[in-house]
Amino acid sequence: MEIIFDQSLVEARRHRALVNGDQKATFLLDIVARELAERVSVVERHFDRAMELHGYTGATARCLAATGKVETIERVETENGFGSGDQPVTVAPLERIPAAPESLNLLVSPLSLHLTNDTPGVFIQARRVLKPDGLFLAAIPGNGTLQELRESLLAAEAELTGGASPRVIPFADVREMGALLQRAGFALPVADAETYTVRYDSLFALLKDLRAMGMTNPLAARSRAPVSRRFFLKAAEIYAERFSDPDGRIRATFSIIYVSGWAPHESQQKPLRPGSAKQRLSEALGVNEHPLKER
Repeated sequence: MEIIFDQSLVEARRHRALVNGDQKATFLLDIVARELAERVSVVERHFDRAMELHGYTGATARCLAATGKVETIERVETENGFGSGDQPVTVAPLERIPAAPESLNLLVSPLSLHLTNDTPGVFIQARRVLKPDGLFLAAIPGNGTLQELRESLLAAEAELTGGASPRVIPFADVREMGALLQRAGFALPVADAETYTVRYDSLFALLKDLRAMGMTNPLAARSRAPVSRRFFLKAAEIYAERFSDPDGRIRATFSIIYVSGWAPHESQQKPLRPGSAKQRLSEALGVNEHPLKER
């Protein structure tokens, strides 16, 4: 398995963000919590036992409880400090789901699976801990997230040093997430994306929010060389030149992939066997059918 993320650093930065407690930086988690809860609310069933994986603030657990569709919700975090008196947590690393096989009806992961080295393995665990016809939902930052920051940092480093090092983590795309659901054995897999644009006064305000989210560079291959203020000033200048609005504020893109999959169950809809159709598609559409010519 390739080690992309330094997990000890990921946990250290999540801890620092927890200690600093900047409530204004939780806006993405709040958006995702409402979206995930809305998706649960339209499902025609009740979930006896649910688990929230590394939701950081517990916003998703609270929103799920408010739907009235979930009986009990267990929170999982990397340390006890993320819990509270009315919302205690089970402590586990980012890449382990602490649940017995076929013990959950609902598993929800808000904004943590982009930091796992073995994401396919986590999806497989998710499939195993769900009861038949159990639901897995996740929100995962995807391709396009922080693209403006990535481009500005690369351009600044290239201009000042003639080289470049990775400073923004890689993000997967929708098709890759859909493929992971299928590979893990989920039925009825769905993956879609929503893009959110956030405006800031400057690159420095954006970086402050990322630090408060615990989302600064955790790449194992990151440069260890000290970064000068000159570098960030140049990056801020490039960012403002390329990605600012007429009022001078800059744009930051967050593309969130929402995935859902069900643990297989005999009651679920299944595709028809090839050749079992009772009517030709052309007849159903009322059109003439023309054979394709070979090229």
